[in-house]
Amino acid sequence: MTECSDPSEVTSRAITKEAGVNLAMINYCFGSREALLFEVFGRLQDQARQRDPVFDNIIESGISPKEKLIGLHFETMKMMLKYSKYVKAITKYVLLNRSISAERGSLPFIREHFGGRKTESQCRLIAYEISSINELAMLRHEEIREVCGVDLTDEKVLLQYVTDHINMYLGE
Repeated sequence: MTECSDPSEVTSRAITKEAGVNLAMINYCFGSREALLFEVFGRLQDQARQRDPVFDNIIESGISPKEKLIGLHFETMKMMLKYSKYVKAITKYVLLNRSISAERGSLPFIREHFGGRKTESQCRLIAYEISSINELAMLRHEEIREVCGVDLTDEKVLLQYVTDHINMYLGE
């Protein structure tokens, strides 16, 4: 996947040929090509996070939970823009297939922000909604620029977008 210039080149046949396995193994092991690509992208994200301590620095900082959410989503969206060709290949799959019950990276900070004023279910839903809207925005960032005049590739604009979005869910 990292050697291709376009994720569409990463066909099921190309994957199984490279791996030396039967075509049915993708579905047997992962359920679909998209699920396999999602797994690979997740590993690439983990590797990028290990090389760049920006995420750990935000989490370990003394800033408020809301500021941590803004920083984490801003950095995540920058990473998604950097790897946009992969994001386009897997975001539809993620939006439609990721478990809503899964623990989200945002959830602890949302819980902390509300300090018991929201139920666990409400906090989980907020975490899911924030992540999903951001993923959708990254998937459609070119159209957002063309139609809305909001260029999410500009870091100042992206930071304002993330800040406004978090404020919508958590309050100012």
